Amino acid sequence: MVGCPICGHPVREKDINAHLDSDCADFIYDPSDDGPPKPAGTPVSTFFTPASAKPPRKSPPPTNGVPSTDTGPQGPPNGTKRKLDDAAAPSQPSPSETATKRSKLSNLDRVAPLADRMRPRTLSDVAGQDLVSPHGILPSLLEEGKVPSMILWGTPGTGKTTIARLVAAGVGGRCVEIHSTSSGVGECKRIFAEARGELAMTGRRTVLFCDEIHRFTKAQQDVFLGPVEAGQITLIGATTENPSFKVINALLSRCRVFTLSKLSETDILSILHRAMAQEDPDGTSAALLDEEMLTYIARFACGDARTGLNLLELALSLAKQPTVTRATLQQSLTKTVLYDRAGDSHYDTISALHKSIRGSDPDAALFYLARMLHAGDDPLFIARRLIVVASEDVGLADASMLPLATAAHAAVEKVGMPEARINLAHAVVALARAPKSTRVYRGLGAAMAMVEEVGSDGVGMEVPAHLRMGVSKLLKEMGVGVGYKYNPDYEDGRVKQEYLPEAIRGRTFLEDRDLGTKVDPDL
Repeated sequence: MVGCPICGHPVREKDINAHLDSDCADFIYDPSDDGPPKPAGTPVSTFFTPASAKPPRKSPPPTNGVPSTDTGPQGPPNGTKRKLDDAAAPSQPSPSETATKRSKLSNLDRVAPLADRMRPRTLSDVAGQDLVSPHGILPSLLEEGKVPSMILWGTPGTGKTTIARLVAAGVGGRCVEIHSTSSGVGECKRIFAEARGELAMTGRRTVLFCDEIHRFTKAQQDVFLGPVEAGQITLIGATTENPSFKVINALLSRCRVFTLSKLSETDILSILHRAMAQEDPDGTSAALLDEEMLTYIARFACGDARTGLNLLELALSLAKQPTVTRATLQQSLTKTVLYDRAGDSHYDTISALHKSIRGSDPDAALFYLARMLHAGDDPLFIARRLIVVASEDVGLADASMLPLATAAHAAVEKVGMPEARINLAHAVVALARAPKSTRVYRGLGAAMAMVEEVGSDGVGMEVPAHLRMGVSKLLKEMGVGVGYKYNPDYEDGRVKQEYLPEAIRGRTFLEDRDLGTKVDPDL
């Protein structure tokens, strides 16, 4: 005899599958059909716990007239059927217990930040994402019931966690949520085992939402491969890092990657209006938090809905103080620079700095330099990039830029911040204003392409004999080093001599022009 994991009724072990297939309506065990009744208090085993190790479990009274497995001092004699009106009602908590539970719940709601309380309840409430719009991909997949494993990639505050939770709830299966910073491989394997059991017994799939999945190491991410590929779980991962670099390729091939766009100022403003309607329905703060102030907050949010709601929550608290004015309120709402020194912001900004110098725009170059320094980026990293710029972009047009960039790197090492910012600015402006030549950069690229095509020492690519080191008598007898013309011995150092391997003689890699020949149609 086993207890049904869904309804709790006793079922013969051989009939459990048929009972589950009948939506728990048939094959319920009736003691009156099977000899003398069991003694009171006899436990019923389940799939997970043997009867000898599990106390009697009380289940809700059946609604189809079948006997209950509950036995106790107030129950009917064993072996007799109960009527619906005689069935013992489930134990109800006392008024004091109910008050305690409500108090705890209200306390949790009270300490939750505004950003958490304002989470959308449906996909249609999510602002600024075409992915979940009425004609988007995710609503269509939910309607068909074919939600694949996916990775949601976007900057903070774009709705990754909210969308993942709504999708998981819309699937209708068992939902489990973990965070990579507090969960390990052991917990994931336990969830996978439970998912297999749930799928085998009830047919329900498990949706596993993993927040910040990029924080799992590549070895830890391997644990998801088998269950995702077998369809035992539907994985929904959320990440602020580029999945191409932070998620292993094997897992990416099993998931669809959806990119969430940064919210616009209009999207943030609509979210703030909705929050104001909920938090200040009487309009007591409307004098200070008017449309102009909400626009000011939306602009500060920089596309991050969480930042905008946190600023609004702070503003609502300050607006209750009688001494607060519009000016003091704006001063209190200081902008947080959204800059990840180890992520995409770091690389995007240094790329913008390099390209601004290449484009001879010193103003833009100074702006990106100031942005990196303000965010606390490593000044030596910036100085090293300037050394690269000096040869890659300025090159032969002004050979003095390479010593200048190298000197700026040495100055940063010796002086340190904050004074070293001046040395960096000096080098950045000089490089931006210098003439540009990519002859060396393009010539090296052409030579590297030739080497990769034929190999570094392929047929016909041997170093000519007269250029080799004939350091021994035997080598000289073999012709190694023989016939070389020492250029300083000749007038103006000019001689007729071949230097390239025989197979590519006459090939040129260094072009005469400093820059390209394309014409920008936007000029």
